[in-house]
Amino acid sequence: MEQRPDVDPLPPAAALSAGQAVLEGQSRRKGLSRLWPFLGPAFIASVAYMDPGNYATNLSGGARYGYMLLWVVMGSNLLAMLVQTLSAKLGIATQHNLAELCRRRFPRWLVWTMWVLMEIVAMATDLAEFLGAALGLYLLFGMPLWIAGLATGAATFAILVLERFGFRPLEAVITAMVGVIAFCYLIELGVAHPDWGQVAVGSFRPRFAGRDSVVLAAGILGATVMPHVIFLHSSLTQNRIVPRTAEQSRRLFHFEVFDVVLAMGVAGAINAAMMIMAAKAFHDRGLFDVDAIEKAYLTLQPLLGKAAGTLFALSLLASGLSSSVVGTMSGQVIMQGFLDRHIPVWLRRLVTMAPALIVIFLGLDATRTLIFSQVALSFGLPMAIIPLVLFTRRADVMGVLVNRRLTSALAWLAAALILALNGYLLYQLMAGG
Repeated sequence: MEQRPDVDPLPPAAALSAGQAVLEGQSRRKGLSRLWPFLGPAFIASVAYMDPGNYATNLSGGARYGYMLLWVVMGSNLLAMLVQTLSAKLGIATQHNLAELCRRRFPRWLVWTMWVLMEIVAMATDLAEFLGAALGLYLLFGMPLWIAGLATGAATFAILVLERFGFRPLEAVITAMVGVIAFCYLIELGVAHPDWGQVAVGSFRPRFAGRDSVVLAAGILGATVMPHVIFLHSSLTQNRIVPRTAEQSRRLFHFEVFDVVLAMGVAGAINAAMMIMAAKAFHDRGLFDVDAIEKAYLTLQPLLGKAAGTLFALSLLASGLSSSVVGTMSGQVIMQGFLDRHIPVWLRRLVTMAPALIVIFLGLDATRTLIFSQVALSFGLPMAIIPLVLFTRRADVMGVLVNRRLTSALAWLAAALILALNGYLLYQLMAGG
């Protein structure tokens, strides 16, 4: 018998029964209360789309290029909605997560290769998230980075303990942290007063300005569409509320689409706000070299007031803590799915803390490390997206939830665009131009 991942606790009876009643048409719930039992998985996944890696890439992009790369943020967010919808659908249709299906249907050598690559991706992800939370504590309280790093690890352990009480408490904490991030950036945008005409142009006019802007675009893509959370989302939906008929499967999928659009819409707005804030506060004032998170925090205070700097650090802390929890959950799903094995969550947390602590103790540039970790993630995306599309287009795997031809075509196009961008980035790096 397969071992279930640590991140897949049995749902509370109340949520399970309420969701089942809605699917069976026996619920009197209306409006949001009708949707409530189904909301949550996408909000957990969305945390990975606004983690500290996004702060590093969006901050650098806004400071150096103004509003020019907003179109990358917008396009990446649309891609995220498509990919996470497919991931959620896979879990609903098969009651298996993506890694489990890879293990069942791919050759053993390929499964092991994918596992190794995805573990590297998970560690790169955790590096960004852990560093971000530590930086947030450092900026807010002035504590040494190494102490902030240890405090981050302890806080992550404390949040992960909530898994023992079912999925709702953990979802509530993570969603609250997303709310903190959104509130902080809403206030900062109100203070900054950006040029909304330039925002519109940057959002819909694709262009680059040399090799460095391509590197940043790949970093933004890697920070926005996260390969590890593609695996996680399918796990979050695989046994949450199990449909009993084909019609219930369709109905459940429609609810999950709403969950994805809502959660990813919030994440996309926050990402855009990060870049817009950096463009207005730094680029428009000629401060093109504000490419470090610590420098941004200090520069924001005289430009927009002390409260803006504090809000920035608070949002960074909330982002780092929540995304670090999600990263640990994803690592558990990846190991369980590919190898049918899992290790205690505390051990995984200790192992994945190591690279971030090494960066802290060696005194390496945290922001530059964050950016290059996100570029590495963009190269891991095809390893998640290609199997996802392969499975969701097969009727023998998906049943009534199999992709329509247009959906598969769009997903393949997305994968091709990612490969093309990464190939161009590699060429530019090798050419040195």
